[in-house]
Amino acid sequence: MPSRRKDALSGFKYAQDGILHCFRTQRHMRYHFYTLIAVLLSGLLLNLDSRDMLVLVFAITLVIVAEMFNTVVEAVVDMITENYNPAAKIAKDVAAGAVLLAAMNAVIAGVLIFFAQKRLEQIQERMTHSFSADLTRTIVLSIVLLALVVIISKLLSGTGATLWHGGIVSGHSAIGFLLAMTIFFTANSPIIAFLAVLLAVLVAQSRVEAGVHSIREVVLGAVLAILLTSLIYWVMPRIRGEWRDHTANHASLPIGSGHPARFEGERGLAYRF
Repeated sequence: MPSRRKDALSGFKYAQDGILHCFRTQRHMRYHFYTLIAVLLSGLLLNLDSRDMLVLVFAITLVIVAEMFNTVVEAVVDMITENYNPAAKIAKDVAAGAVLLAAMNAVIAGVLIFFAQKRLEQIQERMTHSFSADLTRTIVLSIVLLALVVIISKLLSGTGATLWHGGIVSGHSAIGFLLAMTIFFTANSPIIAFLAVLLAVLVAQSRVEAGVHSIREVVLGAVLAILLTSLIYWVMPRIRGEWRDHTANHASLPIGSGHPARFEGERGLAYRF
């Protein structure tokens, strides 16, 4: 039984090594991950529904998977051939074509979701809705977004034994403070919010005592989580509120109401000169 568990954990480790290799060696792979982060942020800002977010995330994930298969094909071809071979060229070209088709699919999905008929009006309408309408979706996207940022920071800095252990930013501390700050912004009880933050501090302390992270690394994780939750729960709702007020004021403004004042000002300038 222990050997099976060890084999399963080894499989996860090999998968992490594969993702790490692709991210560090493939420039386009990094662009795909940055795009995924931008899509998650835009979805939270525009308050997209779960269906639209699933389509966007699935489309970008498909591009990432295609890029990984392309890396596999290139590695295998380079391993078995040393000189130019037309068959090797075909294999690499077909793999690159698969990535291109997946990328085109992602672009089409994004255009249809953001710019299709009446979609802009629907997005504007959703931006005026209450932020707490779907808190579960927001929490899930926030955790995925934070995990991506933490993992990318470890890959770019070259720190951490694995994607989940060690590194320049403490993932456990970041997730703990993300959940704590989510409770802080959404709960109506100061006592519950204080207890949630206290639990996050205990999680960070446990990572320091275990020798996995330094104080600086757990503080970086906490700061990253606090900034992200402040962006999601404080900045974005205010942006949507400003948009709602601007839309309401624009809709209530009578047509042509601004023209008389402009013309009167022009006449006043003409009289002065």
